[in-house]
Amino acid sequence: MQDSKFTARVLAVQDDLVTIEGIMTEDGLSALKKNEVVYIYPTRKEEHGRQEMLKAEVLRINGNTADAQVFENTSGVAVGDPVNQSNEMLSVSLGPGLLGQVYDGLQNPLESLASEYGYFLPRGVEAPPLDRNQKWSFIPIVRSGDKLQAGAAIGTVQEGRYSHKIMIPFDEPGSVEVTWIQEGSVTIEDPVARIRDESGKERSLTLVQKWPVRRPIPQEMIDRRIVERRYPDEPMITTMRLIDTFFPIARGGTACIPGPFGAGKTVLQNLISRYSSVDIVIIVACGERAGEVVETISEFPKMNDPTTGGSLMDRTIIICNTSSMPVAAREASINTGLTLGEYYRQMGYDVLLIADSTSRWAQAMRETSGRMEEIPGEEGFPAYLDSSVRGVYERAGVIQTNNGDKGSLTMIGTVSPAGGNFEEPVTQSTLGTVKTFLGLSAERAYKRYYPSVDPLLSWSRYLKQLQSWYAREIDPDWTKNVQEMIDLLGKGDAVLQMMQVTGEEGVTVEDFVIYQKALFLDMVYLQQDAFDTVDASCALERQKFSFNKVYQLVKREYNFTDKAQIHDYFTRLTGLFKNFNYAAEGTPDYADLLKKIDYLAESMGIAEQ
Repeated sequence: MQDSKFTARVLAVQDDLVTIEGIMTEDGLSALKKNEVVYIYPTRKEEHGRQEMLKAEVLRINGNTADAQVFENTSGVAVGDPVNQSNEMLSVSLGPGLLGQVYDGLQNPLESLASEYGYFLPRGVEAPPLDRNQKWSFIPIVRSGDKLQAGAAIGTVQEGRYSHKIMIPFDEPGSVEVTWIQEGSVTIEDPVARIRDESGKERSLTLVQKWPVRRPIPQEMIDRRIVERRYPDEPMITTMRLIDTFFPIARGGTACIPGPFGAGKTVLQNLISRYSSVDIVIIVACGERAGEVVETISEFPKMNDPTTGGSLMDRTIIICNTSSMPVAAREASINTGLTLGEYYRQMGYDVLLIADSTSRWAQAMRETSGRMEEIPGEEGFPAYLDSSVRGVYERAGVIQTNNGDKGSLTMIGTVSPAGGNFEEPVTQSTLGTVKTFLGLSAERAYKRYYPSVDPLLSWSRYLKQLQSWYAREIDPDWTKNVQEMIDLLGKGDAVLQMMQVTGEEGVTVEDFVIYQKALFLDMVYLQQDAFDTVDASCALERQKFSFNKVYQLVKREYNFTDKAQIHDYFTRLTGLFKNFNYAAEGTPDYADLLKKIDYLAESMGIAEQ
């Protein structure tokens, strides 16, 4: 690149925060813009002699100078090093070929980089996020002369089992007319159509478009009433009894899973991503340990998609910025994942985004804020932490597109509070934003309870919000019955606390029965075996049957004479019901265990309430 192309220079360097200033060129002084991407060219080259280009994003402007966070290690960057402005915001490429990819936080395909540079990636290297040589069969769905608006589909290509819609650019300000469109086998860079805007200007469209990651895709279209944000009105089925029954997550809703180290967040999120009733899954590994990310990358291609039987990676995109990668790129990774999720939502698909973990993302913001000498908030986090957390989760939701399709983006963020302290700022900011809180308990994890979600800490506002759906699809009394069981768990815990002080002798028979009922509910319904082929995933119809059976057993009035009899009965009942959970429907074991459960209940001489 010629020196005449450089429009700024490095003024100061502080870790990954670099201060730059504009310089006078033949075209005058180029203005620095917030959130613009710039490239720093270190004059001191490495041993290989390759000219490095360090990508950075402008965070703050002060007159003719600006602070930019560099997405790479800044060793060797010196005062006076030239800087080139891209005149673009931090953006991602949106088009066919995203599914099955593993990207870093800046949408560099890690597999392509590894094949070219090896597993130890040098800094300042990039690769095209989408394969430029792959051919796609483009099928138009509009004709020349049709009038369209932003986000409208002009045609489709087949991406695996998905019909990938090619759409009018989302920032198109007005109505456009299609002047030319052609079917054929094309690459992502070949023109497939031409459009004319209201001013008469024409431009070509390809299969790919770029979009800034910090700007929600549907926002401008919502403001112009091209698309409509809808109220979540149905649950996202995860096939996990504790979540679907007691603490549901709405399709297009938000949830968080905070918990201490070793409480089972990774296993839980992997099973949610595998079995949830969604079309596309995006996993953002934000600052997690490299070992966990490598396990996800290596295991997902081997796992079968329970819906199609194919590889789980066929419907998955992984964005990984591990704890060993640059902090600045970690902060951008969640926005990258959200933008990809919004893109598929605009096509009418149901998307699930799992961010692991938002604590590391917030820590990256804290480091950058500290270097910029901003006024700190609680525990050193920036004062705008709360609004930043809300800004991330608010990008989830249900969208009615201008094509008449209905798409959703559901976001689940895991939080890793130090020492399991749910009072720390990131957890508290998240709690004020999401509508489902699945609090993991170290105590339950050490007892080998899975999932280790504490039902006394957790809650979901969707249980009442989706009451009409449950009444219509499952049972008119479903929400009421579930709330009764939640109350039972609270009463059982109160008796347990009493027994820890006085022993079993210090509680009445009636209270001991309440405790045993709550324990039975916990053991046979709230817990699932993640390694059992049957119990790992419980379909909604079976959840309904199991819950009604448990509800009937718990609501009966028992004629027990002593606590030993109570303990013996519920121990035997728990064993039978847990074996019932392992039995596949329609098998002899399933029917036999169901008969044994009913026989045991009847043999105790009990009467239904």
